[in-house]
Amino acid sequence: MHKLAQADALDQIQDLILGLRDSLKVDHIVYHWVSADGEQYGYGTYDKKWVQHYIDQEYLRIDPVVLGCFQRFHPVDWKRLDWSSRAARAFQKDAIASGVGNQGFSIPIRGPNGQFALFTISHTSDDDTWAAFTMSKQRDLILIAHFLNQKALELEKGRAPEPIRALSPRETDALTFLAMGYSRGQVSEMLSISEHTLRAYIESARFKLGALNTTHAVARALSEGLILIGGAARAAPGNWPGRDSRSNAAR
Repeated sequence: MHKLAQADALDQIQDLILGLRDSLKVDHIVYHWVSADGEQYGYGTYDKKWVQHYIDQEYLRIDPVVLGCFQRFHPVDWKRLDWSSRAARAFQKDAIASGVGNQGFSIPIRGPNGQFALFTISHTSDDDTWAAFTMSKQRDLILIAHFLNQKALELEKGRAPEPIRALSPRETDALTFLAMGYSRGQVSEMLSISEHTLRAYIESARFKLGALNTTHAVARALSEGLILIGGAARAAPGNWPGRDSRSNAAR
């Protein structure tokens, strides 16, 4: 996240993706952007021959990942997509033979002015191992995807990022504690408010941030510097006087 925040040129995204792939120990990571006017670019680790083959075969028209994610707002495992057509199965066989991997996980992202992007990781693995991996990494991957897209929006020539409205102190507190990994029930207890009231603060913050969901709101708030995890950690309940830090750590 720190290296991404410091990036000041689009070509640095490629280096960051390579480093992230190695850190996660997966076969491939790809970020692909499509604007409303059809402009697109991408960064990733697929073999250049496969990328060119994909273009030559016009696989964009039949790719279940692109078609399926364009209709979704939430992350999706490739196994949940529709691979039933003959063309889709042939495409899948071709992709696996080209080293893409038999497993994949994609995060659709919507930006300003009709921008659509995909953040994808793929790997060769059995189903159980992949399910455990994506379950343990899903939250981090969503945050990274939205951080990456926001950075691309900032750096893309001639495109201004969406304006961000200031958050109220309660909205800031709510997103901060959620970013630290606390559940909604825990956060409502920390702030001495009901879960219904907490939900209202979260929805208000989402609206101000132009976020699709709570995770997206947290990602945008972090990327804009509206919440700071490091500083908030000192005020976390486990460090409050009179609270048992062990009980919080065990939650």
